Amino acid sequence: MAKHAPGFLKLVNEARKWIVETDVATVKGRLDHGEKLTLIDVREDGEFAVDHVPGAIHMGKGIIERDIEEQFPDTDAELILYCGGGYRSALAAEALGRMGYKHVISMDGGIRGWREAGYPLEKGPGGAGAAPVPGGGSASGGAQAGPDFHI
Repeated sequence: MAKHAPGFLKLVNEARKWIVETDVATVKGRLDHGEKLTLIDVREDGEFAVDHVPGAIHMGKGIIERDIEEQFPDTDAELILYCGGGYRSALAAEALGRMGYKHVISMDGGIRGWREAGYPLEKGPGGAGAAPVPGGGSASGGAQAGPDFHI
């Protein structure tokens, strides 16, 4: 993993004062107990295409602020954001909070923590041909998902 610049880390640490964070084990546990969660992967397109949490919606950090209101107009909806390790998702969570979203959570550990735990991954861009989510439902990711999409 690349070492992050001090200015970036300062920005992330400041954002963390204002957001709610969770960890990969808690998110996986909630999914295993049948909770319908909205997971948003804020990584870049190429990162998402390699692998992502099954059913995750892709809205990269560069566009999430622009597109979130169209995809999720309900500012009371719980949204769980993740990235590679939890830094970009923390910054995105802070931005969404400033936009009025009340229940945004950043998944600390990100996809690296998910992988290291051996949890299932979905490969490719997601969408109509996505694999089923364990426990029911279907894992269709991608930015085309509407506000009623959950895993």
